[in-house]
Amino acid sequence: MDPAFLALSRLRRRKFDASIQVADDALAQNPYDLALWWTKCRALTNKNWIDDTEVDEEGIADLLLDDNAVQKEARPGTSFNRPGTRTGTASSMGLRPMTSNGRPVSGFARPGSARPMTGSLEAAFQGNRPGTSRPVTSSGRFVRLGTASMKSEPGGAFVDLEKMDFRKYIQRPPLARVLSDYIIYVDHNLRKSHELCDLASRSNSRNSWFWEARLGKTCFHLGLMREAQEHFSRSLKNQNMVTTVLELVKVFHKLDQPNSALTVYEDAIESGMFDGDVALMLGKARVKDALGQTDAAEAEYKKVLAADASSVEAISCMAAHQFYSDQPEVALRYGFDSKLGRNICSLSFLDS
Repeated sequence: MDPAFLALSRLRRRKFDASIQVADDALAQNPYDLALWWTKCRALTNKNWIDDTEVDEEGIADLLLDDNAVQKEARPGTSFNRPGTRTGTASSMGLRPMTSNGRPVSGFARPGSARPMTGSLEAAFQGNRPGTSRPVTSSGRFVRLGTASMKSEPGGAFVDLEKMDFRKYIQRPPLARVLSDYIIYVDHNLRKSHELCDLASRSNSRNSWFWEARLGKTCFHLGLMREAQEHFSRSLKNQNMVTTVLELVKVFHKLDQPNSALTVYEDAIESGMFDGDVALMLGKARVKDALGQTDAAEAEYKKVLAADASSVEAISCMAAHQFYSDQPEVALRYGFDSKLGRNICSLSFLDS
């Protein structure tokens, strides 16, 4: 059997180790086979791929040296550090417990929800669990991941980035795209990734949504928030993508601009291209919940359950809201129906 076909077949069946082994054996005989090189590079990338669309945990230096916020003393309701005043519900009368970070208990542990509300040294060193500590920087974690992936590869790294001429690769877009993902998710060399993506984007006159999105990703991890915002916005103008919207919202989270994050979510939902997308509706509900707008967040969670009745996060947050609104029987029914796998949308109070 043709080794290129066999390696590609195993890659499509997500048998990454077997695909890499076949590609290694074939490349040992012919190192210039670009099809096998592409297959191995893609298999290594998929093997180390992580979902980074959620808000990442920040390190000690990221918390203490964060100067991305527009205003240090923001108005209530315009910052995650100063949620707005909640009125009109029983849960706003001091009955709902607060976390150590100053946010109301939501019923679901989310990525980034453990960020301290203050920039004190003690809060920055405290990890998510007692007895643990945060990494120094989020970029340092990527460096450690990169060295670990190199050790796991027999014979060292698959690609020597220091000897590569990226100008030759951008003339072959399929190879350049798979190489950029390899640098980000396997080698974790963000500066080299930025160099490759910038060359490729310039060669396409800044009109390629893929290269603009990758440029935004590398700028975000390098701490260049305004540049990341610019690249993500340009990518959305060229092509609307859910992942790009989520990554642009991460930038506004980092800049402590919840209203801008809500605007991005609303524009994406109202565009009609992502009708019923649960990730966007959940993100919108999370932001409103973090701002203390519990009634508005409850309405968004109901929309999420109307689209996906098995959303654990929406069920948990709705149950917590009903419980602290002095309706424990309704909260109990949420938990009962979620355990039995019933259709949550059939409940009468969801239609109100």
